[in-house]
Amino acid sequence: MEFGYILAGFVVGFLVGLTGVGGGSLMTPILLLIYNIKPAVAVGTDLLYASITKSVGIFAHGKLGNIDWVIVKRLAMGSVPASMLTLWALHSMDLQSGNVVSTIKFWLGVALIVTSVAVLLRNKLMSLVAKEEWIPARYVPGATVVLGTVLGALVTLTSVGAGALGVTALILLYPKEKITTIVGSDIAHAVPLTLVAGLGHASLGTIDYHLLGTLLIGSIPGIYLGSHLSSRVAEHWVRIALAMILIFVGFKLIFH
Repeated sequence: MEFGYILAGFVVGFLVGLTGVGGGSLMTPILLLIYNIKPAVAVGTDLLYASITKSVGIFAHGKLGNIDWVIVKRLAMGSVPASMLTLWALHSMDLQSGNVVSTIKFWLGVALIVTSVAVLLRNKLMSLVAKEEWIPARYVPGATVVLGTVLGALVTLTSVGAGALGVTALILLYPKEKITTIVGSDIAHAVPLTLVAGLGHASLGTIDYHLLGTLLIGSIPGIYLGSHLSSRVAEHWVRIALAMILIFVGFKLIFH
């Protein structure tokens, strides 16, 4: 079982390094469906796992000047309060009850299917927004805060959404920004969001620290290797395969 968790960490880390997508989208379903971890524990453990792994990304993107802190601040203005409200709602629930377990699985499934669409359409979307501005500039700050609010609630409940959904929405909102800046800003925002949500889950008792450490043993070399191979692998086909897996797992969770 220990080796299985290390392998899961390595595979997910490798895919994140290769495509920039796949953290919460894959880790939580793997813990749920393959290792039968309780949904609330899978989400809580994955949130702290994400905050630790993505904090490495802040230093890398920060050094390269790939973070727009104005975008990060706007997202956090919506996401941190939304995360706290979601945690408050979870505090008042019995996380072991069948209804809560089914609700988390359902919304996780929905988040995975929406994420798969975002993964498939990202490049197409980039080429479309390059030609014309879809959202007037005066609405962009408010829309970014609203996006943060949606991500805050979704990520706290399911651990999915900060990556693929965040990047895809930011491409729409900030078409003139380089994709490296969009990705860097999204990662920078994901760290405080997943940390707040993860610490909130810690207060709920829904984090398995031994599992967290075991996953990190695999994920750190996985991310390193995936990042170095990203320029040599046909990312298009990896994205399609990843999207198909997310759709399959999403439907499995919704109609379990």
